[in-house]
Amino acid sequence: MQWQPISLLKKNNPEPGSQYHTVSEFSHGLLRVMESVRAATEDAAAANRDYFRMYWEFASKIHHDGEYSFDIAAVLETLGIDTAHAAAATDESWDAPIAEGMANGLALVGDDVGTPIIATERGDGEQVGYFGPVITQVPRGNKATALWDALMVMMETDGFFELKKTRDAMPDPGERPEPMTS
Repeated sequence: MQWQPISLLKKNNPEPGSQYHTVSEFSHGLLRVMESVRAATEDAAAANRDYFRMYWEFASKIHHDGEYSFDIAAVLETLGIDTAHAAAATDESWDAPIAEGMANGLALVGDDVGTPIIATERGDGEQVGYFGPVITQVPRGNKATALWDALMVMMETDGFFELKKTRDAMPDPGERPEPMTS
């Protein structure tokens, strides 16, 4: 599994000064930090693990704790990652790898999507990707496995491109997950 960035700041271009712009700008900075850590880690598996751990903790702070701005260095310290990477949040040089990761994902699904994008290699060797699934509650156990299995079946189906209904509930991320410290 390879985690790739997608910046809602760059994808959606929210109006400067709007609340959505402020949140998107902060989360874009988080992506810069994640790319800085990835670039500094020579072992690809370790880099991917750290990317996931940062994503997990950053997302938990945003979605579970309701913190749309926080001390990035403190989170990195909690995860045992060099806090110097926090400076990348305002370093535009990290926008190039973010743009490259976004381009890779969007090349599989087109531009008329959001996040998440999930990509896999089909049984015939073709790499495919889809936007979603977008869910309001995180399934657990067998239900989570069934959802994943269904997604994999859809990805094997030539011509499949969309499954959607109107949202009838706001997202509920559930209980805050434990931090991933290792």
